[in-house]
Amino acid sequence: MSLLAIVYHLVPEAPILVAFNRDSPLDQIFPSPSIQSGKPRVLASPDQNGGTCLGINQNGLFVGMTSRNKRGEAQSNLKSRKLLVREILKSGSARDGLNLAMDELHTGQYRGANFVIADPESGWVVHAGNDLNACELEQGLSIVTDRDVNDRKDARGSMAQRLLTLQTLDSPVKFLAIASKVLARSPIAPDRPSMVVREEDFGTVSSTLIAVGKKPRDAIYQYANGAPDEAKYEDYSPMLRDILSRGLREARAKANAAAANV
Repeated sequence: MSLLAIVYHLVPEAPILVAFNRDSPLDQIFPSPSIQSGKPRVLASPDQNGGTCLGINQNGLFVGMTSRNKRGEAQSNLKSRKLLVREILKSGSARDGLNLAMDELHTGQYRGANFVIADPESGWVVHAGNDLNACELEQGLSIVTDRDVNDRKDARGSMAQRLLTLQTLDSPVKFLAIASKVLARSPIAPDRPSMVVREEDFGTVSSTLIAVGKKPRDAIYQYANGAPDEAKYEDYSPMLRDILSRGLREARAKANAAAANV
């Protein structure tokens, strides 16, 4: 089901802040984040088929996916939602990514999912369950699990919302510090919501913290390879800064070339 928290355009120096606990069957293996080949460059943790639940490209486009229930999921010929995330990450903007996602999801050939598609210019949540719709990200904190964004009936999402807003989220460092503690809250009892899921063959397998600043040098990417109440966050910020710097250089070169041809 996974849990994704995004703070959008609340902190002036970081328009996108993300905290993500990835839940999946425990027999699935995912590598640590790495820069993927091709253009645009993407930082992600791909599975053996090249798909991913979360990534960010050199244009500052963030895409995250959480599973949700949908009728008809027993079909065996459905397309991979994780590969769709990779396709969306090839987009030049969140608006382009949204259009691509909606076109693909309208085919009805995917299992249920929620998609968060955001860059500094626009942000969207796509609900692709029994019905398909998209809504703009509101300024501030939004929580996405296996229901619609900020669903008050979602006990786990409501718990995350409450814990993440106990203090003012007024800087990237403060958000990441708070989020790292919130996402690492261990299960207390089977019938109570928790940030870390721990079941016999299913649970939280990794955790990611991201800050996209106005400048590439301010970007932060931290990743825990395992449930964050047991695994430490490792720093992958240099990789994110590298691809964002590349994207900025290419954008400037393209703009200069266009100006020279005027």
